[in-house]
Amino acid sequence: MDLPFDGAISAYFDTEAPKAIRNAIKRGDKDDLIGSSYPYSERKKTKTYESELQALQIELVKLQRWAKDSGARIAILFEGRDAAGKGGTIKRFREYLNPRGARVVALPKPSETEQTQWYFQRYVDHLPAGGEIVFFDRSWYNRGVVEQVFGFCTPQQREHFFHQVPDFEKMLVDEGILLFKFWLNVDRAEQLRRFLDRERDPLKHWKISWIDVEGLKKWDAYSAAIKETLDRSHTVSAPWTVIRSDDKRRARLETIRHVLSQIDYAHKDAKAIGKADPVIAGSPEIWDA
Repeated sequence: MDLPFDGAISAYFDTEAPKAIRNAIKRGDKDDLIGSSYPYSERKKTKTYESELQALQIELVKLQRWAKDSGARIAILFEGRDAAGKGGTIKRFREYLNPRGARVVALPKPSETEQTQWYFQRYVDHLPAGGEIVFFDRSWYNRGVVEQVFGFCTPQQREHFFHQVPDFEKMLVDEGILLFKFWLNVDRAEQLRRFLDRERDPLKHWKISWIDVEGLKKWDAYSAAIKETLDRSHTVSAPWTVIRSDDKRRARLETIRHVLSQIDYAHKDAKAIGKADPVIAGSPEIWDA
């Protein structure tokens, strides 16, 4: 089987990955959580996960009905390292929602025309209308992290972004948009293990890009850019919620639970939503715990 990028991920694992990362992956069984600082050693049990997820997804259906009836506008941003579980979490959000009112925005790199526009302009076109829930699979925060790490923007452009983003998001919130910002964080060993799985599975090859391959070598640069981004854009109007996503099951549950807990929608069942797990979902202070 031909591997994407000529097996560059396996080559990185064999020759460049830190020894501790390689050893963690080699020692870990399929269901082991191998992150050095993750607060759990095993994934959430399937039966418990499926039961909790179903209860939360029923509440999401109620939320969407309320949004349609009330005209509420909900925008949910998903950011995080590559392979942190953004797409899978969005999938569980939307699984039983009416797709006409729950859409995903995953924009490609800007066109030549878009590069001449105000940076936020192409995102504004995709903000929710009344009754809509919009999931941004990556967002305007590309400028804070990916563009910084790979030199796709100048330091002046990035500084201008940080100057504008708090006011931009406050305008959205003042306009009445319910804005949620999630940063999904994954341990270095777990990230590499997921990339190796994608490389070996032909059904997942489409998930691997040149940026992913090169990004494996830039862990520290990513870390610095992420920390600065969280520090400079965590505001009262638009706070970040960090989700520790080494266990995708816990991450999905806590992300959905957070959104439901913050909105006073019709027929809300607080018992079904349950209580948040503070070691999995929290403020930016838990990002590098």
